Amino acid sequence: MAPRTTADRLLSPDARALLRRAAWLSLAGAALWPVQALAVAVAISGWVTGAGLARGLTAAAVFAVVGMLRALAERRAARLAWTAADAAIHTHRRDLLDREALRPEGGPSSAALAALLTEKLAALAPWITRYHPAMLRTRWLPVLYLALIFPISWAAGLVLLVAGPLIPMFMALVGIAAKEASRRQMVEVGAMNTLLIDRIAALPDILLLNAAAASRRAFAVRAEALRTRTMAVLRVAFLSSTVLELFAALGVAMVALYVGLSLLGELTFGAWSTPLTLGEGIFLLLLAPDFFQPLRDLAAAWHDRAAAEAVADELDTLAAEAPLPVPGHGARVAPLPGPASVALEGVSVLRGVQRLVLPDLAVAAGEGVALCGPSGSGKTTALDLMAGLLRPDGGAVRVAGQALDPDTADAWRARIAFVPQHVHVPDVTLRAFLDPHGTGGISDALLARARADRIVAALPDGLDTRLGETGAGVSGGEARRLLLARALISGAGIVLADEPTADLDGSTAAAIIATLRELVAEGRTVIAASHDPALIAALDRTVPFGDGGAA
Repeated sequence: MAPRTTADRLLSPDARALLRRAAWLSLAGAALWPVQALAVAVAISGWVTGAGLARGLTAAAVFAVVGMLRALAERRAARLAWTAADAAIHTHRRDLLDREALRPEGGPSSAALAALLTEKLAALAPWITRYHPAMLRTRWLPVLYLALIFPISWAAGLVLLVAGPLIPMFMALVGIAAKEASRRQMVEVGAMNTLLIDRIAALPDILLLNAAAASRRAFAVRAEALRTRTMAVLRVAFLSSTVLELFAALGVAMVALYVGLSLLGELTFGAWSTPLTLGEGIFLLLLAPDFFQPLRDLAAAWHDRAAAEAVADELDTLAAEAPLPVPGHGARVAPLPGPASVALEGVSVLRGVQRLVLPDLAVAAGEGVALCGPSGSGKTTALDLMAGLLRPDGGAVRVAGQALDPDTADAWRARIAFVPQHVHVPDVTLRAFLDPHGTGGISDALLARARADRIVAALPDGLDTRLGETGAGVSGGEARRLLLARALISGAGIVLADEPTADLDGSTAAAIIATLRELVAEGRTVIAASHDPALIAALDRTVPFGDGGAA
């Protein structure tokens, strides 16, 4: 199988189709320059030979009309190219966010992902809009110019034919260094963003420990490394431009020298018609610089290609490490019938290159079960599997007596309530958050059972308060009590809680434990991952994970 090109890796078929149209329009516009050059040559030779005014006006009209056609073609080509670039970048951002949102752990840091989503993906725009049209022009325009120049002067054509191919050869050699330099720059951009996010998150600790000077030194070191990598990329870009301009200048100078000496009568060879006429000489002088213009454009976009390849490599690496998609379609369906039971049978999950094997467990309807064990032993992973938020690499997850698969996942999730350790509240009112389906089931009694009535009463707008994405305005314990209230309001028969009492004061933790115990007493199934001895003792039994001890 042939290796995939960078365009195949980064562009969808629709984006590639748009880009092809843009490139051909750009080529068509550039190919009109010989017509304008001919009009200029005819006008100047006519003025010198004393031709009538009509000839000059006709040439000027042709030049103006063709110039307008070129401008329209280039404008349309630029619009199509930018449309393709926007579509490609939007698609990659959407796919990245959708995929990484489902990664439970072990993925890139938020800072590295933010750098990829913003700075690195934005680097694709110059490659899409400049490199592809420049490549097509480089393939065809020099051939067109040689086809027009050789019938006039084989000497001028030979000069350009020798000088032209040397430029792509040196650019290919420079391109090897350009890709490596761009890859190192992209890595440094991600490292700089990671350092920035980490320092912002640790800012209170940095101030308390009087470590501001050390943080500044770390930033200085990282900034210097980024400057070094960026300068390496610029050196490669300047090198490729210097090589191009050297050969282009030599080629144009030799053509100009030949035309000048021929018009002066010093050279009597190299043209099919002797001597070379003034109009032919001007036409050659106008075409010679533009013979190298596509190569100039390609050289300017050459480092864009290297940057795009570096981004493509990073995207391929992330895609290869991507988790399996979440089962189901996220549709609103009827709850899955059957008992509120959960079982893990021979389940294992792949974490990078390591396989995490989870203990077998069977939770009957109405049981309260605590998952205990050291951090990293798989308790949160087990809850994600039970909630249908993660696919096992091996074994089976059974819920309500059926296999948890894409056909049953949505219906199963309609029966459960999930209380994560870190609560994120969408940008909706508290009323809409507690009762997302609009059943009207919110009552003071249910809020009081979850010990959440005082929380709602203390908010400025009560149930109409918007807490924001992170639950700003309530503490961690209050946010978990609101989630328990949501479980009561939804009537969920299964409650999955991840460290529901972690980092809480004794009274708040006791309130949450009491609510979970009440849910079990009502016949609901409660499964909680916890290190809290009080919560573990309050539930019916314990399932050990890792070195968590005996059940």
